[in-house]
Amino acid sequence: MARDRSDSAGVALLLRVAVGGTMLAHGLTHARSLAGTAGWFESIGFRQPRAQARASAVVEMGAGAAILAGAATPVAAAAVVGTMAVAARSVHLSNGFFITAEGWEYVANMAVGAVALAGVGPGPWSVDKALGLEQKFSGNSVATLTAGVGIAAAAGQLALFYRPSK
Repeated sequence: MARDRSDSAGVALLLRVAVGGTMLAHGLTHARSLAGTAGWFESIGFRQPRAQARASAVVEMGAGAAILAGAATPVAAAAVVGTMAVAARSVHLSNGFFITAEGWEYVANMAVGAVALAGVGPGPWSVDKALGLEQKFSGNSVATLTAGVGIAAAAGQLALFYRPSK
């Protein structure tokens, strides 16, 4: 039985609300306490912690809002992947899998959700669809590119700013 892209409309909306809403809320939390966020970034080994705190808040709120709206979905999803990859490397990987021990399960699931969203596309109730971009910028190759861009951006940020204590 053939399926068309409208079959995934509910899946796309569900992913947008889950991933976008979570990222927006997380970014708002950082924005409300920039001094505390900066102190935390410094404590885990980031140079220029105040700039990191501001950038984190802006990227998380911007990516979250864009995903909720279904706007520039692959770009916003790549920002989520990058953010989660930085979090994984700087905090979570050394703690095992489970988030209850500060492990990487949460960040991995957020990143995978973002990549899945890039693959299925934002759905019919989205800015991308209204602009005629939804069909052009979704699918397996877009999902793969989204993951690659996010990981490359994370690697760049980590190389430039992360200096873990030994």
